[in-house]
Amino acid sequence: MKAIRLRHPAGIDNLRHEDMAEPGAPGPGQIKVRIKASSLNYHDYIVVVGGIPTPDGRIPMSDGAGEVLAVGEGVTEFRPGDMVVSTFFPTWLDGKPNMAGFAGVPGDGADGYAVEEVVAPATSFTHAPFGYSHAEAATLTCAGLTAWRALVPEGNLKAGDVVLVQGTGGVSIFALQFAKAMGATVIATSSSDEKLGRLKAMGADHLINYREVSSWGAEVMKLTQGRGADHIVEIGGAGTMPESITACAVGGHISLIGVLAGYAGPVPTVQLMAKQIRLIGITVGTRRQQQDMIRAINQNGIRPVIDSHFPLAELGAAFRHQESGKHFGKICVDV
Repeated sequence: MKAIRLRHPAGIDNLRHEDMAEPGAPGPGQIKVRIKASSLNYHDYIVVVGGIPTPDGRIPMSDGAGEVLAVGEGVTEFRPGDMVVSTFFPTWLDGKPNMAGFAGVPGDGADGYAVEEVVAPATSFTHAPFGYSHAEAATLTCAGLTAWRALVPEGNLKAGDVVLVQGTGGVSIFALQFAKAMGATVIATSSSDEKLGRLKAMGADHLINYREVSSWGAEVMKLTQGRGADHIVEIGGAGTMPESITACAVGGHISLIGVLAGYAGPVPTVQLMAKQIRLIGITVGTRRQQQDMIRAINQNGIRPVIDSHFPLAELGAAFRHQESGKHFGKICVDV
């Protein structure tokens, strides 16, 4: 079977399309899955370019969706033919976080899903939403669940809340979709008027071009008549955190899920404390949260926004497209 391996020194040009042995039959508690699709995340990009060191020959990609080929002894949740999607943390099934970092994460601390077949514990997958394509399902593992956890389990989102989303990557678009499905008002930021127009068409209530309005935190306060945003999905990190704190409502909630604008920097802690803002760092979520999200999707009919498809052999080209920043939504890989 075929797989993509990241050879040393790490870099997009050292992604190799190679033959490897099939994984064999599943053992007790395991399932064998024919992977049909994956999707790109910023975390995958950092691994591929060497920002997170991995052993030579690591198979990248944290997201995987496909069809169950066989089940091992004792597996009752799945049967051959089921459509499934992987979990980001295979051992974090429920409850509080049980690890820091990415030691067991596919595509990072373990081999990922840029491969045709895998054998893994059954708990490494959940059922995919009804009627989803494999590519659509593959967008949920990281981006979809991150947005869901930020707004629902951690944010306790309710109808009438104001949600601020930043940019047009996978997490931000899922956050927009979940927020609108639950009756929230959404404010969206981007540096592209064309992309803002697409967010408007998806239901965003207010738009801010942050290149034209650098003090966008104050603009959020204006748009909300001084209330601020109840929930902020913060993807920039240190570079955008001060504006997010300005934009946040008293008693509001900021989910830090990315560091695209800086790994470290000054934070106005007095303002954070005075407004009694709850700030939480989020790295995806649990298997139980993924199952809850998929049940919600089965009811509300949300479909992922897919920017483009690339074949497995052209994974490097997919990362070049991600690198360009021209995409809107998720970049998928057909395996």
